[in-house]
Amino acid sequence: MLDIPFLVRVHVDALIAAQNDMGVCDAIERNAPVGKPAAMSAPHLPKVAGIDSAVPNSTHTAHSLPSLPTPPGAVLQDRLAGWVSDLTTLHELTERLARTGTLDTALHELLRAGAALVGARRGMVVLEPVADPQRADCFDADHGPAFTKGLGLSHAELGHIETVPRLATAYGRILDGRRPGGLPGPATSPEAVAQPDLLADESLDPLHRDVVVRLGYAASYTQPLASEAAGTLGAAVWMYDEPATPVERQRHLVGLYMRYATEHLARLLELEHARETVATVAEELLPSRLPRVPGVQLAARHRTGPQGGGDWYDALPLPEGALGLAVGSVSGSGPSALAAMGRLRASLRAYAVMEGEDPVAVLSDLELLLRLTEPARTATALFAYAEPAVGKIVLAGAGHTPPLLISEHRTEFVETSLSAPLGMLACWEAPSVEISPEPGETVLLYTDGLLRRTGDPMDRAFARLHAAAASVPRTARQDPAAIADHVLRTVLPDGLDRDGTGEDVVLLAARFD
Repeated sequence: MLDIPFLVRVHVDALIAAQNDMGVCDAIERNAPVGKPAAMSAPHLPKVAGIDSAVPNSTHTAHSLPSLPTPPGAVLQDRLAGWVSDLTTLHELTERLARTGTLDTALHELLRAGAALVGARRGMVVLEPVADPQRADCFDADHGPAFTKGLGLSHAELGHIETVPRLATAYGRILDGRRPGGLPGPATSPEAVAQPDLLADESLDPLHRDVVVRLGYAASYTQPLASEAAGTLGAAVWMYDEPATPVERQRHLVGLYMRYATEHLARLLELEHARETVATVAEELLPSRLPRVPGVQLAARHRTGPQGGGDWYDALPLPEGALGLAVGSVSGSGPSALAAMGRLRASLRAYAVMEGEDPVAVLSDLELLLRLTEPARTATALFAYAEPAVGKIVLAGAGHTPPLLISEHRTEFVETSLSAPLGMLACWEAPSVEISPEPGETVLLYTDGLLRRTGDPMDRAFARLHAAAASVPRTARQDPAAIADHVLRTVLPDGLDRDGTGEDVVLLAARFD
């Protein structure tokens, strides 16, 4: 990870001999009195009759010893100590960067560490990844468009910088030099660009000069985000309040750091691309829209975990104005879990059309199918057969969490029979439960990912969910989407409801008129 430009050999014998030669002199200088008046250090004559001891001595004194040159061993020691300090600092900064798990946090850490290495206060990074590092003319929109992040710069100030023509900026010349229409000639490895005094540069673009004056910086140092394996992913710019430029030692350290940061960012980009692909596949396997059935309003919320889990939901119109509602979760994560979830959901839809009025029969058929086709996998499911015209719901669950009834007068869990998950028993059958929601009440179905993302024990997670449902504002109880959003934000505060922060989460809310 770190490359040292040259090696240092210290001859121990010569170093010890030089230190021994200087030992006495160093001891004399080290033990010399400091801060005492000359009169106190001068020799005192004894008081003898007829002789005044205050009479000054002769001005003739012995010559002082000449100062000896610094031994070469001390110079090597100082230099070696400086290298060790630099490498320690570089190790600490790369360790901090390695602990980042998202692009946003990694770019912030990169800007902060780079500013400390070059001695700047503000900076910005522009990320423009390419699809194939071996081809400078190949850009991949799936890896994301240009991504800009600032350190000590507001969004408005970043906007001012982006008004400057790209080729008038150092980072623009670095990035455009790899694509057609940029700088002439084949793409080469970009180099850092130091601009020690921008206002004194007569070739500076007028718009660039205006931005420099407006933002109040006088110098900049631009370092490419490039490595041999990842190619050029972007560039970072650090800005100085006064004319300045980093010294050679600082340039070398920040160059080493940026090469490591490029490799780390390339891995994060691949991870983000994989997460987006998994999330897209998961969304395609779920209903593209919810059906419109008289007497009931529907709303759903789905959050995909970082690896893509198997949580799903469904709402299916059935004959005679009935409605089938289902939620479930397949064990495992990744593409295999997504594929199993798609097969399970499709099978449940078929069974619901044939015998949806009997939820126990639907889940029994699903249990048999899972044991025969995927004996190593388990799943939980809850299926409800709703008749909005008569205000009745018949439901059955297989190892799934109980639904919630939410209204202005009550908030309570539906008491369902206990059952093992699908695939856990040789013969599965549990009695169904019938409930009669009153007009204006909402039935909330959800998966256990909502509870697990809280990080609390299950009993406390259930209590948190009940409290969130009970605290839905009166004005929001008429809208199932508002109810689902309030519950999601309340149960999972501080961004835990965002994609990529844990297990899958599914909420399906049905409000009966």
